[in-house]
Amino acid sequence: MADKTEKAQGGGLRRRLKVLALVLAVLALALAGWQAKPHVERLLGLGAAAPRPVTPRGELASDEQSTIDLFERSKDAVVFITTTQRVMEFWSRDIFTIPRGAGSGFLWDDKGHVITNFHVIAGAAEARVRLSDGKEHTAALVGASPLHDLAVLRIDTAVARTPLPVGTSADLKVGQKVYAIGNPFGLDWTLTTGIVSALDRSLKGEDGSVIEHLIQTDAAINPGNSGGPLIDSAGRLIGVNTAIYSPSGASAGVGFAVPVDTVNRVVPQLIAKGRYSRPALGVEVDQRVNEHAAEQLGLKGVLVLRVRAGSGAQAAGLQGARLAPDGSFVPGDVITRVEGKAVDSVPGLLSRLDDFRPGDKVVLTILRAGQEEEHTVMLQAEGAPAQ
Repeated sequence: MADKTEKAQGGGLRRRLKVLALVLAVLALALAGWQAKPHVERLLGLGAAAPRPVTPRGELASDEQSTIDLFERSKDAVVFITTTQRVMEFWSRDIFTIPRGAGSGFLWDDKGHVITNFHVIAGAAEARVRLSDGKEHTAALVGASPLHDLAVLRIDTAVARTPLPVGTSADLKVGQKVYAIGNPFGLDWTLTTGIVSALDRSLKGEDGSVIEHLIQTDAAINPGNSGGPLIDSAGRLIGVNTAIYSPSGASAGVGFAVPVDTVNRVVPQLIAKGRYSRPALGVEVDQRVNEHAAEQLGLKGVLVLRVRAGSGAQAAGLQGARLAPDGSFVPGDVITRVEGKAVDSVPGLLSRLDDFRPGDKVVLTILRAGQEEEHTVMLQAEGAPAQ
């Protein structure tokens, strides 16, 4: 009985092994056929691979073509700026020239003048300008205005390129399209697009200075874009890209540009005199004192500390702070408005005055002994001798 059981079990095992062998054989044949099929098809000319036909695109959308045309018209006026600095090796006292940074700029005229940001060339030993044809030129510094973050360079060569047409920033509207051309991260002649996000922004620099009246844009602006042009949809220059607000240091959709009306006022002076003379009232003010007065006395405006002799402010009757006979401090006039626009800080006052030129007359609203008064002051060039 046991022999029959063992024989039955052995027969079942053999059958299972045969079935398994058959299954493995079928799988092997299927795999071989799958692998061999492409070779057979190629031999027989079946299923030959070929590129798919290209579907005609049709005409570009009108806004795309406009952007392309704008870039083609503008790019030759944009330049790539690289700077170097000199360092001394401590032990050998050898002087080495090393790369310092890079930025953007653009041609201002056909005389080789190039506009960029002051911070692009600040502290550099040399600056080189590369034009769109790939040729590099050593640049000389003509003048700079750190207060506006603007600088003018000059290359000693005839530039047969059309400068960017100059627009105005006075009538810009939030929401209108803008275009930035520059060299972000050294990637030359890059175009980014966006809109005007806000106007009349203020930005505090690392040195504590404040740049006013900035255009805010969401066009991607990154390190290397500084000094490049911001252009409107008509291809006109409306600003100079100067900074970004970003914790990471890369574009976060918040970029700033110096408005072209400021550029068009400052640059001619830099070319002619090498520096910018701000229009001045002829008064002495101080931001720290102003902040203290605002905190202690609740003043909202700019406290006049002293009126310079022979100045337009003196001629208009403005009064500075003084000591009373009993030794108490008597605040001077507090300037609250310039041509009807409120000012509440020294940078704000200087920025408002910067909208005018020496020789212009401006109406100041002042607070004197608790009463508002208006005085008309003729502006003079900052540092000009008393009349």
